[in-house]
Amino acid sequence: MLKKYNFDTIISRKNTGSSKHDVPVRLSGSESILPLTIGDMDFPLPREVLDYIRRRVDHGIFGYTDSSQEYFKAIYNWMSHRHQWQPKEEWLVKTPGVVFAMAMAVQAFSEPGEGVLIQEPVYHLFAKIIQNNGRKVVNNPLMLQPDGKYFMDLEDFEVKIKKHKIKLFLLCNPHNPVGRVWTKEELEELGKICQREKVIVISDEIHQDFVFKGHTHHVFSELNEELNQQTITCTAPSKSFNLAGLQVSNIFIANPELRKRLDHQIALTGYETLNTLGLAACEGAYKEGEEWFDQLLEYIYGNVMFVKSFLEERIPGIKLMPSDGTYMAWLDVRGLGLSKEEQKDLIIKKADIWLDPGTKFGESGEGFWRMNLSCSRLFLEEALSRLEKAATSSNENFGLW
Repeated sequence: MLKKYNFDTIISRKNTGSSKHDVPVRLSGSESILPLTIGDMDFPLPREVLDYIRRRVDHGIFGYTDSSQEYFKAIYNWMSHRHQWQPKEEWLVKTPGVVFAMAMAVQAFSEPGEGVLIQEPVYHLFAKIIQNNGRKVVNNPLMLQPDGKYFMDLEDFEVKIKKHKIKLFLLCNPHNPVGRVWTKEELEELGKICQREKVIVISDEIHQDFVFKGHTHHVFSELNEELNQQTITCTAPSKSFNLAGLQVSNIFIANPELRKRLDHQIALTGYETLNTLGLAACEGAYKEGEEWFDQLLEYIYGNVMFVKSFLEERIPGIKLMPSDGTYMAWLDVRGLGLSKEEQKDLIIKKADIWLDPGTKFGESGEGFWRMNLSCSRLFLEEALSRLEKAATSSNENFGLW
């Protein structure tokens, strides 16, 4: 089929204030470093969505703005069509980002000093949000199986809830960084425990659209009505359409009491209205961006397969862990036999690429690095070629494999 969109073009993001591209240059001191970090993409929005935003820009007035029914309709149609989920408009709480919403939820649904449960290795801001708000991180570590896939330790999950009197659990679904798209059966077993112990679940589903063939994203709150009443579902167009800088997310809470508590917590910040262009971009993306996204998802999966093949053929000391979805690759570098500092030296100094060390996501991430694959394949090939050269040199010097 003829491809309408081209994802191979490399567009420079240097000197644009990009956290992904400009910060690594500053921290490493290398102008040539290739960043494959931070959860945003190197692809511009499609013309259809840009035109939608431009029409709003051309109006020329950007006063305090609220969303219209068209905004919710766009979200509803996307969720219904792609995830067979029919959220109600009254459930919607709009916030400037999922991380902001989760921080507000930690404040609203737990008390200082209490434990909040997470499953490491997991998105690093989960732990940071908990700690910054004076709560205690309680970890139910994921189990790594011999086949390279991660699973939940549900026995330990229940033990930790009871031992630490857990009221709040932060779920990552799909999981960043290990790439699991949790099955319905896994989520149902998890949900049974949360129901029995009356644990409120903050379900981060920001990567819900990045699911590869053979896997299905299941909205946690949709498993049954009881879970629907104790779940805060966090969504946003920021990953799917690279809109993080426009700061808009859509949080769904069916339980009116929980919604009231979160609304109150947000009100305490004085933050009442969202970015005008963020609202327009969200609406436009969900209305006009599906064809672009479908081709993007295919391209991302092609990048996953490219990395897998490249590592197997040319850097056997590094393995790509199996991935069900997201645009993050979880690399196992333990086969190199290097210490943490040696790994950092190899990847950042010698290969001149910037990845996220696995320990950023918890102690169980030691020996792993996260690589962002939402870039041109040519860019990815250059980064892997640098890594191959650095690893080959180290192999010759130290006999790594």
